[in-house]
Amino acid sequence: MSKIALAHVAAATAALSAGAAVVATRYVVGETDPAALALYRYIISIVCFAPILPFIWPSHRLAASDYATIAMLGVVFFGLFPWAFNASLQYIPAARGAVGLATIPIQTLIVAALFGREPITRPKVLGVTLAFFGIMIVYGPEAAAVAFQGALRGDILMLLGALCAAIYSVFSRAVLERHGALFVTALAMMSAVLALLPIVHLQTGLLPLPSFSAKGWIAVIFLGTCAGAIQFSLFTWALRWLSPTTTVLYLTLNPVSAMLLGHLLMNEQLTLALVASLMLVLSGIFVGSGILTAVSPGRRKGHAPPERVFKTPAAGTHREKTS
Repeated sequence: MSKIALAHVAAATAALSAGAAVVATRYVVGETDPAALALYRYIISIVCFAPILPFIWPSHRLAASDYATIAMLGVVFFGLFPWAFNASLQYIPAARGAVGLATIPIQTLIVAALFGREPITRPKVLGVTLAFFGIMIVYGPEAAAVAFQGALRGDILMLLGALCAAIYSVFSRAVLERHGALFVTALAMMSAVLALLPIVHLQTGLLPLPSFSAKGWIAVIFLGTCAGAIQFSLFTWALRWLSPTTTVLYLTLNPVSAMLLGHLLMNEQLTLALVASLMLVLSGIFVGSGILTAVSPGRRKGHAPPERVFKTPAAGTHREKTS
């Protein structure tokens, strides 16, 4: 199997794990502070990376600018993103939060276009519009529902977290290509932990020792291992070989797994608004990412797929088949 095909599998696996992470966070977020939960999660992830760190450390010398870039991306993606994610789930249920995360591909398209990484096209504009109306269906009427007090605050926090993920997806490719996904992920997580430590200290006076329930410990360990070190390694490795839009497209699997797990494990209701929202978001991603073009009649008749070329400022040219 080619690396491109493996990258597709990695992206899909990471997205399904992220859906389960939404539900796990809902289990434990009430037992601790959002920033502290992110800190514990990535401390566990770093412990997982520790045994292999000497083997994944690049043999070449890293420039100071690369250290700074990885550190900043780490603070955004592994610091601000999980804080906003964890905080939002104090106000909204898992399925609703997962639909908010489904805006990551939309925001990635916008960020990439604004910074000249991907062009704005009619299909992408149509895709963004479809997804926007999908989000409005769930974030409009249900935001004012009595059953979800503080839902608007949770929605804003989740969208902020999605923006952090979009920024990381667009701007991490150069360092991923130069230094490898595992090393970049480990170093970025370490940077986030260093940034979270003083925040947690200011909030609590001193670093609190974890005191979770049995289910809480299971959730935290899952978040740090399967939904931490493994999930983000798969995601960043996929970013190394696929375009940002193609990689984050798989995150639309996230709401599906989160809705099902939220319903099965937490008895959360599957509303018609959530289902309609998800369908519009998925339609927007399919249109905006060009998947419909990839399954055009010409391709089905056996024509060779076009080759798309992606350029990054400091990493040369990367080619990806539209398969």
